[in-house]
Amino acid sequence: MSNPPTEFYSEERWQNWIDRIEAEEIDPEDESSARLLLNLQDDTAIAVAKVLRAYADGELDQEGTLAEIAEIREIVLEEVDVDDEEKRLLIDGVQTSLVCVFFAAEEYVAGGVPEEGTVTDYLGAAADAEAEEELDAALGYAAQAGTLVIDGADLDMQIAEELEYGLVTEWINGLDSLDSALSDPEVVEEDD
Repeated sequence: MSNPPTEFYSEERWQNWIDRIEAEEIDPEDESSARLLLNLQDDTAIAVAKVLRAYADGELDQEGTLAEIAEIREIVLEEVDVDDEEKRLLIDGVQTSLVCVFFAAEEYVAGGVPEEGTVTDYLGAAADAEAEEELDAALGYAAQAGTLVIDGADLDMQIAEELEYGLVTEWINGLDSLDSALSDPEVVEEDD
């Protein structure tokens, strides 16, 4: 059994991304700006995927895995100190997308996957709950969908296009990053 990496993610790594976003002209309509924000999101999802892989390989026990996920979550969901309000809102959008990634990973490790239902079923239930303004329930359903994605189920991004834009579509976006990270855990280079 190999030793897991001592650090899956660091405050310094997150701050490097934030500094880069602060230093650049960011236009969400511009492809390179959109890619930078997506890389920020993907980089975090890759770190979570590596923690989950270490857990699956027996390199981390349940408690250690949950602690690692919590540590990444604390770093990433901390309020960012960015003067430019538009950039702060864009980073906040990335953080919102990642909320479901953390909850899904924790749920997967702590409770496993639901015995019934599909990714689409759970995301539909999440959208219904969001429409009723039951946001905790919506996040719970989206996290259940995420556990299925972690377990290898397909995430059909078509569902995001069919839903009204909101928290659930943001969370689906985060789950898509996690899905990609689980299938191809290549590190996103910070200096692309």
